[in-house]
Amino acid sequence: MEKSKNRIQVAARNLIIHSFFLLTLSFCVPTSAQESTPDIESVITHIDQLYRSQSSYAEMEMHIVTPHWERTLAMTVWSKGMDKTFIRITAPKKEQGVATLRIENEMWNYLPKTNKVMKIPPSMMMGSWMGSDFTNDDLVRESSMLNDYTYQFVTPDDASAGHLYVELVPKEDSPIVWGKIVAAVQSSDYTPVWQRFYDEKGSLMRIMNFKEIKTFAGKTLPSVMEMLPQNKEGHKTVVRWMNATFDSEIDDKIFTRRNLQRRR
Repeated sequence: MEKSKNRIQVAARNLIIHSFFLLTLSFCVPTSAQESTPDIESVITHIDQLYRSQSSYAEMEMHIVTPHWERTLAMTVWSKGMDKTFIRITAPKKEQGVATLRIENEMWNYLPKTNKVMKIPPSMMMGSWMGSDFTNDDLVRESSMLNDYTYQFVTPDDASAGHLYVELVPKEDSPIVWGKIVAAVQSSDYTPVWQRFYDEKGSLMRIMNFKEIKTFAGKTLPSVMEMLPQNKEGHKTVVRWMNATFDSEIDDKIFTRRNLQRRR
């Protein structure tokens, strides 16, 4: 009888020790969800710099669609870091030579028909670029997601497996008209999938879809950006990257007002 009682006590003690070990282990070892949760700043930085790097040169086409007309612009784009962007339209002949320059928070447009350089005020950064559904800020990326927004991970109602979602809210001192942006990226490599832009009342104003992933000069990214305004039926603008190089030497003379007025 005494031996049986001792066996029961030993078994109970072992069960308690085993249970304590498992409980301790659950606190010490992170779950797979915790392990897979990335640093949010890494995600934002990847989105911010994906199409720029230290420097970039790209040949693009922009196809603008409205219910009444369509047109396609060919253009070349240079960038250096996050502060310098130069765009020149190369076709069609009607718009050939139109150019845009941004240096830090200043921006200029050149119109060859009038041979005039016009400075774009900050209040116009959210205005349409060349009649497209992209804004001046979209094209030259004057604002930075990392510096001009606060951000957090979210889970929208239509969340899909394999995607991460980030909500970005403009800081109070940033000249941004959006109430918020929700961005979806692939969780495996942070490749953008879509971005949704909301006004200050929470209404969805436009959607930008990222499509056709390609590799340019060793860098893999979506080669097509499709902008769909939600308040203009029958409108869309598609930007297609035809060719691109990254992190190559670019002459600083490209990013000058004098270069704006050069036809080539």
